[in-house]
Amino acid sequence: MKNDQLRFPRTQAVVDLSVIRSNFMKITEKTKQANPEACVIAVVKTNAYGHGAVQVSQAIADIPGLWGFAVATVEEGGELREAGISRPILVLGHVFGKDLKEAVKLGLRIPLYRTDTLLSLRDAADELGIPAFVHLAVDTGMTRIGVRPDGSGLEFASRASRTEGIVIEGVFTHFARADEQDKQAAAAQRDSFLGFVRRMREESGITVPVCGMANSAAILTMPETITDVARAGIILYGLNPSDEVPASLIGLKPALSWYASVVRVEEVPAGTPVSYGGTFVTGKRTRIATVSIGYGDGYPRALSGRGTVLIRGKRAPVLGRICMDQMMVDVTGIPEAEEDDAVVLIGRDGNEEITAEELGDLSGRFNYELVCMIGARVPRVYVRSGVD
Repeated sequence: MKNDQLRFPRTQAVVDLSVIRSNFMKITEKTKQANPEACVIAVVKTNAYGHGAVQVSQAIADIPGLWGFAVATVEEGGELREAGISRPILVLGHVFGKDLKEAVKLGLRIPLYRTDTLLSLRDAADELGIPAFVHLAVDTGMTRIGVRPDGSGLEFASRASRTEGIVIEGVFTHFARADEQDKQAAAAQRDSFLGFVRRMREESGITVPVCGMANSAAILTMPETITDVARAGIILYGLNPSDEVPASLIGLKPALSWYASVVRVEEVPAGTPVSYGGTFVTGKRTRIATVSIGYGDGYPRALSGRGTVLIRGKRAPVLGRICMDQMMVDVTGIPEAEEDDAVVLIGRDGNEEITAEELGDLSGRFNYELVCMIGARVPRVYVRSGVD
């Protein structure tokens, strides 16, 4: 493929919104098999794991079975509201005091587990004249945020339920090890959470309409954890929660491909050092292609001398250190390679495919981090292939 088929020949990430929709519908089908009343929360934090939060949210907003969206910050929630997203938006991370009033004004669902947050929300709700919707966060084993699933947590929940202006719409926890084949730890968290929700109802008289604990891995392998809602994060984008829990279990497909271009091809003799530090020296006459991508775009520097790219449907190994904006690859085995060829960094070309999982393993990262770190200067191009 030539780079004249790319809208942005230096580099671009292509996101297939039809694949996103198809993945979401398969996820919804999976959750309905476990619980016909369950809905799905689409997790679009960190710019939808690098895929584009606004575009992804708009692409699936009309699909039945969607409860709403989840983000990490108030700023991310505000971006969705500005784009016209009216569905509920749950903030999964801590909301700082200065942002609470804005969160209430935007109708965001706020994680509640601290007394100072509760009091500030009460004041914000009173000042704005609208209720503050909260989801009680419960720490059942992640050791991140949340009340403890014990008497102290019940006391806090009871106090919140009596606080004017506060509506406890939901309660949630997060699994630390649902992406492992051994489910003992996740099962213990499940039991702890369900026990706490039961005590809230029976001992404190608090009935919460939106109870959720299932994350991506649990959706795939722990149907008993699917309650009122399930949070689909990494699997929405067709990526694996882990090597032990692949997205292919229900036929999900990656939605993102990443491209660059060959900008120079040069044949050099044996003994030629390549890139910074001369860490690679050619052992024979070698054809070297310079590619218009670097670690400044989010392509991991740790792939220096380890990664490969696809040119003309064949693998070309990375040579020497990856630069901030460019890198060099070996095209000796691809004699047809030439300047202005398109380069596949993630995706398929002919019979070959490079996945985010492969690059994550080689670079010492993992697939979540890899796609999240694709830089802002990499344009996203959105297509609809019609597979949904």
